[in-house]
Amino acid sequence: MLLSLVVWIGGIIFFASVVAPAAFAVLPSHQYAGQVVSRSLDRLHWIGVGSGVVFLIASMAYARAATGAVQPFAARHVLIVVMIVLTLVSQMTISGKMLALRNDMQVIDNVPRDDPRRLEFNRLHQWSTRLESTVLLMGLAVIYLTARKL
Repeated sequence: MLLSLVVWIGGIIFFASVVAPAAFAVLPSHQYAGQVVSRSLDRLHWIGVGSGVVFLIASMAYARAATGAVQPFAARHVLIVVMIVLTLVSQMTISGKMLALRNDMQVIDNVPRDDPRRLEFNRLHQWSTRLESTVLLMGLAVIYLTARKL
């Protein structure tokens, strides 16, 4: 249980503190950095969904063995389901729209800051960051809830 959760949450922390900043610091343009970050985030999202499902299965099995009930509405299970939903919303909705905008603008550095496409891209980026931060905070809460039960 903890391994699946730590892989997901550790991945978010690594992505936010190492991958994204390094890509924008080292690569020669925002276009390349955005492509690296986008692909990395795509993989992180699917790792998160898979880890969330593994956690749910393992946690419910553990609860059944320990208490005789799977406890589907335990706080840790509800939080994980919300985390999975938020991750899927980010992946299926926000990331897709951002990719379409990035493809339409081609080289984002050449698009004026007041262009409606760039403004929409920035708005979606803010939502993506908010969702990822929310998933991270919820994940830390689930780690705490799970670790104190073990």
